[in-house]
Amino acid sequence: MSQGHSPSPRSRLRSRNRSAIPASLLAVALVLNACTAGDAKDKSLSVVPSTQPAPASTQPTPATSGTTTTSTGEVATTTRAPGPATTAPGVAPFSAVAAPVTAADVPYTWRPGCPVAPSQLRMLHLSYWGFDSRPHTGSIVVNATVTHAVVTIFRTLYDSRFPLAEMVPEDAYRGDDNAAAAADDTSGFNCRYAVAPGAPQWSVHAYGEAIDVNDVQNPYVDGSTIIPPAGSAYLDRNDVRPGMAVAAGELVRAFASSGWYWGGRWTPTPDYQHFSTTGG
Repeated sequence: MSQGHSPSPRSRLRSRNRSAIPASLLAVALVLNACTAGDAKDKSLSVVPSTQPAPASTQPTPATSGTTTTSTGEVATTTRAPGPATTAPGVAPFSAVAAPVTAADVPYTWRPGCPVAPSQLRMLHLSYWGFDSRPHTGSIVVNATVTHAVVTIFRTLYDSRFPLAEMVPEDAYRGDDNAAAAADDTSGFNCRYAVAPGAPQWSVHAYGEAIDVNDVQNPYVDGSTIIPPAGSAYLDRNDVRPGMAVAAGELVRAFASSGWYWGGRWTPTPDYQHFSTTGG
């Protein structure tokens, strides 16, 4: 198995069920052309900024609207409303930009033989709220078919000021799932096998239809195995702190509203960080 693709302990029991789950658009006003593999047509994503009030920002955000043309001819569009002045009580609105993915973008998380091709993936650049109570922009790789849902979910989290530690593709960690977990990364696609009894089977992450959120605050637990180890500070799920996934909490509700399932319900090996379209 090539570098970056070894099975991870926290991916055990994640089986694949290809049932289709519709993605709720909620209040997101966006247009995304059909994203099918091999489609040569332009695809665009336009998100109307959120107007949710927020704490004061340290930098103004001018009104902007622009497009990015990729080497494959796809166009990703983002729209941003005028941001507040330095002293105004507001922050930059939510924004989302979708871009095509090539093999060069996923050198450690994809290889020939994976269940999806790079052309079936999208790189999303999304606003998120940090633990420092400031807005940030992160990137995540997901399947093109779930782009609507993922944008909706992360807009909901941004509007509710649910904090994330960081959001970068796992290629930043050379495809090492445990290293990404230790860094408290929020990430999606990684072509790896689930660790489960029987013949090898792909993790839902290998299809770009699963996302792990705030790994430290939401560890994978299998008896004495806790991934990442720093997650041991969050084993008491009744002691709810910022960034945690809890039943009926903001994070779980945001994913559930778009038809995604939470790994925190698994017994006896809860995977609190894990959300997927299939429940696997």
